[in-house]
Parts: sequence; structure tokens; C-alpha cells
Amino acid sequence: MTEKPIDNSMIMKCVAYKKGQSLGDLTIEDISEVLKQPDTFVWLGLREPNTELLGKIQEEFGLHELAVEDARSAHQRPKIEEYGESLFLVLHTVTLGEEGVDFGESHIFVGSRFLVTVRHGASLSLNKVRKRCESMPHQMTKGPSFALYSIMDFIVDNYMPVVEGLQVRFDALEEAIFQHRPSRQTMEGLYELKRELLRLHAAITPLIDICNELMRFHDTIISKDVRVYFRDIADHIKRIDQSIDATREMLIAAMQVHLTFETVRQNEVVKGLAGWGAILAIPTMVFSWYGMNFKYMPELEWHFSYPIVVGIVVIGSLLLYRRLKRRGWI
Repeated sequence: MTEKPIDNSMIMKCVAYKKGQSLGDLTIEDISEVLKQPDTFVWLGLREPNTELLGKIQEEFGLHELAVEDARSAHQRPKIEEYGESLFLVLHTVTLGEEGVDFGESHIFVGSRFLVTVRHGASLSLNKVRKRCESMPHQMTKGPSFALYSIMDFIVDNYMPVVEGLQVRFDALEEAIFQHRPSRQTMEGLYELKRELLRLHAAITPLIDICNELMRFHDTIISKDVRVYFRDIADHIKRIDQSIDATREMLIAAMQVHLTFETVRQNEVVKGLAGWGAILAIPTMVFSWYGMNFKYMPELEWHFSYPIVVGIVVIGSLLLYRRLKRRGWI
């Protein structure tokens, strides 16, 4: 059976490195041969690969089928798993869009002689990371573990602008609240912001455990000289997580203030309605009195009874209105 041709649009970059220096681009078919050379590793970047391409990658690098299946489904939690002589990592990526935070996934296969990245959903290009690594050949001699650190550092660095963007959104919502303009849109914005902060927290918190594992284990894959760099990533993650927690606490407080303002506003409305109801009670009482069907009511024969009754109603209503106005009920 003739194999289907590989869709090269899914291959972002495939480069071999020998002693920290780039040997140029490779084709997928040449990977297994290049890996036989000493002091050489391959860095392959993929974007939304199909089943056929992942099958070919699995064959060239000897990847485990369970890890390849996870990379194909692209709905994984952040994690690190060991499969024989390679590691499989899942990292969530974030970008700040016009309507909110866009989430994606980066799946990474790393061994002592290769690094394969599989990007799904919203994520930034890794070209800058690759160029930065290639500008430091002395660091690239440490192998795929340094490239792995550079990718993780790049992904974590992109969290902070997103958190800052959410803080700007929160400041706008908070300003609307304290300008006494509570509305359903404001509350919906607060809940949406809270949901995105929770997703950010769930995406970034597992990375601390991943960094700790990379610092302590997997000696054959992670170079000893690179381990200290993962500690720096862990510290950065903790600072970002603290910013997320602080924003969440302020968000919860803002939601409570919003509900308090809404309750006060409703109370003001109820007080106003009660005040006008009290004013209307005067003419209602008088007019209902005159609506009774009694034959003998002496005041009905009075010549000035109508203007007197109207005057009493108006004066009584005005006096009650003035009293309620002074107490802030109207």
C-alpha cells in the first residue's frame, strides 16, 4: 500500500544540532539516520499534526503509543509522564484575545537525543525561542534539556501579560461598580473574569510540580547543568500564581460590593415606593370615606365641603411629602 504524503504545512521546523551548532533543516525521513550520529540531537516543531504525521514521528523517534495518543487528542491536563527513555509533557498556553483569554496546549516529547513539540489551539510561535537558543551554541551543547527549559520559560513568561490584561479588565469593572452603576453586564463581566482566573490557576499550578520533578529526576534526559534553570521557572510561576490569587481576592470583594450596592439601590427604590404609597393613602382614605353609601352625612350639604376636603388632602399630602423628603425616603 502506498503511504500518504506528509503535509509539510504541519511541520514548523525540523533541525539537527551537533555540538550546539545547527546542521540545517531535515526531512522527516532523515531523522532516524541523523540520530545515529554522536553528539547530535533533533528539534522538531509540529502544529496541529494529523494521525499520519504523528504515526511517522512515532516511528522515527520510537515514541510510546500512549503518549502519541495523548498528543493527538489535545485535551489533556498539565502533566509530565515517563515512557521508557523519553518524557512526555503537557503545558497549557495562553494568549489574550479581544473577547478574553484563549487557551491552547503544547505537548513535548523529550529524550536524550531529540525534542518534539506539538502545538494545539492558541499558542505563540516558538521561532523566537529557537533563534535565541541557536545564538547560544555553548548552551545548546547541553542537549534537548536546555531547549526544553527555553520553551517552558517562554510559555510561562507569556502568562504574565495575560494576567496583567485581566487586571486591567478588573480595574474597569471596579470603576464601574464604584461609580454606582451596578448592572447585569458588570456582574457577568465579573463572573467571566473569575472563570478565566480559575482556568489560569489550574493551568499554571501543576507546572511547579513538573519543574520540581525535572530538577530531581530523569538524569539520563535532563542535564545536571540545566536543572538550576527549572528552579528559576518555578520561582517565576509562584510569582504569577500570587498575582492571580491577589486578583481573585479583589474580584471576590468587588462582587460583594456590587451586590451590596445593588441591595442598597433596591432598598432606595422600595423606600421611594413606600413613601409615595403613604402619600397616596391620604386621598385614598378620604375619597373612600365619601364613597360610602350612607344617606345621612351632614357634610354633604355644606356649601364649602368640596374645596375644604380637597384642601385638606393637598395640604396633608404636601406635609407628608416634605417630611419623607427630609428623611431621604423620596
